[in-house]
Amino acid sequence: MMSKQVRTAIFPVAGLGTRFLPATKATPKELLPVLDTPLIQYAIDEARDAGIERMVFVSHPSKSAIERHVMDDAALRAELKARGKPAIAAVLEENAFCHTSDDVSFVMQHEPLGLGHAVLCAKDAVLPGAVAVLLPDDLILEQNCLKEMVAAYAEGAGHMVASMQVPLEDTAKYGVLAVTGRSGRLLQADGMVEKPKPQQAPSRHAVVGRYILDPIVFDRLENQTPGAGGEIQLTDAIASDAKNCGLSGFSFSGRRFDCGSKAGMLRATLHLAAQDPECADVLRDFEAASPPSFAA
Repeated sequence: MMSKQVRTAIFPVAGLGTRFLPATKATPKELLPVLDTPLIQYAIDEARDAGIERMVFVSHPSKSAIERHVMDDAALRAELKARGKPAIAAVLEENAFCHTSDDVSFVMQHEPLGLGHAVLCAKDAVLPGAVAVLLPDDLILEQNCLKEMVAAYAEGAGHMVASMQVPLEDTAKYGVLAVTGRSGRLLQADGMVEKPKPQQAPSRHAVVGRYILDPIVFDRLENQTPGAGGEIQLTDAIASDAKNCGLSGFSFSGRRFDCGSKAGMLRATLHLAAQDPECADVLRDFEAASPPSFAA
């Protein structure tokens, strides 16, 4: 079987980040730092390391700061060098995309019509073949989730989603796979259900924000009827082709943090701070000063 190369990554970044207001009134959620690195940068680095050639950011006109962060700013680097800060300038250059040599594009999602609609907005900007979708607020550390998925997908087909087991009571927070079998780290599935009630969940295998999608998904999204809230759900498009196109869940080996919530952002920040020598004294002082907790 011929290997299937994944050449394009789509980053849906048009959301308003309402759970982080007022912080996100002027600063996009994707630019909020986890310790000292914006969320979007972790996702970009993951895609780069996975061998992605083209990056497509589905943004909103009000979030121009994302493009400013993503693309190189030669004037800023020159100013930093002039002020005797060449090391910082070098880091910025390494992280940013070059306007001439890197394959990067921005497309706009003008209305909040759902994740499926955001992916559809990228249709004309992707390279041929399967596409990856990364949700930056699903931060996965310690191992490169997308790189693992690309390797597993190389001899596969259809749609692949990152998955993890969650407590039954948490299934209502996720898309959940209808699992039919397992082969190593791959779960075969014949469908998925968006945020089912625990008693109706087909399994405890939840989908998190990494996808590799067969290009047929764009045809499904174009003809899909909006669901709850008038949104076009990516889950529905994937599930509609599960039996014909194929659907698998991938049990990734990294550690995932839900940075779409304040608690998740704090957990991720503390996790990284615990590995940073500069933060050791702060964490030690906090632990020493923390009063004992009491059960309610």
